[in-house]
Amino acid sequence: MEVRIDGHGLLSATRYALQKLRCSAWGQICTAALPQEAGEEKYSARARAVLVVCHYYLGLPLYRLQSYQAMLGTPVPDATQWDQIEKVGDCSYVVFEYLETLAAQGELIYQDDTSVRILTLLKENQERQARAEAMGFSRSKERTGMFTTALVVKVGERILCLYYSGRAHAGENLAALLEQREADHGKPLVMSDALSRNEVDETAVIRCHCLAHGRRQFSDLEDVFPVECQVVIDVLKQVFDHDEQTRAERMSPQARLAYHQEYSGPLMDELKRWLNKQVDARLVEPNSSLGKAIAYMQSHWETLTRFVQIAGAPLENNMVERALKLFIRQRHNSLFYKNEHSASIASVLTSLIATCIYAGVNVLDYLVALQEHRAEVFADPSAWLPWTYQARLASP
Repeated sequence: MEVRIDGHGLLSATRYALQKLRCSAWGQICTAALPQEAGEEKYSARARAVLVVCHYYLGLPLYRLQSYQAMLGTPVPDATQWDQIEKVGDCSYVVFEYLETLAAQGELIYQDDTSVRILTLLKENQERQARAEAMGFSRSKERTGMFTTALVVKVGERILCLYYSGRAHAGENLAALLEQREADHGKPLVMSDALSRNEVDETAVIRCHCLAHGRRQFSDLEDVFPVECQVVIDVLKQVFDHDEQTRAERMSPQARLAYHQEYSGPLMDELKRWLNKQVDARLVEPNSSLGKAIAYMQSHWETLTRFVQIAGAPLENNMVERALKLFIRQRHNSLFYKNEHSASIASVLTSLIATCIYAGVNVLDYLVALQEHRAEVFADPSAWLPWTYQARLASP
């Protein structure tokens, strides 16, 4: 079999020249009808899907797409692009809401957030600051931060990815999601770093903290305290090697737990004794950077070592940090969202794109299907998930 690769613009246009004839008796002008393949809408469902993927996955800002299309002779203004993207969001948000219901029942949740800029909220911050200064305060006591939260959730064999952008931070977004959790479900495992923004009602979850963050506390100090840091780094390298081995052998959660308890458990116990010795024997200054790194490990020891206590507990939070790169790429290229509505559209569509990627589904085909079957999507969102929609299309 041979393959040949061709290239095309992101959006292509077909111009139809319609003949017009005037009736000599009545003076009426008759225009030829468009061919059936032309369709009724100027922008096809696939054209809209391409715009969504370019903007929210590739991170291309709309003004850059506008320049690119003009260069190719098919101009599409950035405002028009947004109108078409908004139509895709209008077809998709019910699926996002159904994914939230599924994610609330998940057994493992990775959680993190990053900063975001939303112009209407920035303006609101300025107004709040002006009111505070008028009242004699140096700064407003109201929240000024803006966050994009990513929640990567394991539900059975499926991976769901949900994004939220606005004033709420990761802990508040997770708490809102868990309100939909059914009462007969046990506590989920929740992996995050140790920032207070990630905290929820900790009695409702089994908290895991990222061991890679703990390791980074020492790797950042390796040039200053090479001997002490190398002890910690060497031990954790062996632990991560053991975890890689469990993935290579595709161990079940119970088998993985037993493996870590046998091989990683003694290493972590020895590391804990070494950390305690540094503090108890006053071998390190508590207020030094090394002392603070040791204190971090000691204070979060139980949550850092969940992987030797509970089946299925992860070691690190890399999965959600990779997921956040989609929004970080958008921020680096497009800089900001105009208002909370556009940020919400970005959250919905990026969530569907990321979930499709985890499911191994063609994103373009999926977004086209949601648009072409909008009424059916709203009637039964569960039949139009990334891993169910093809069966729905194939059914009579």
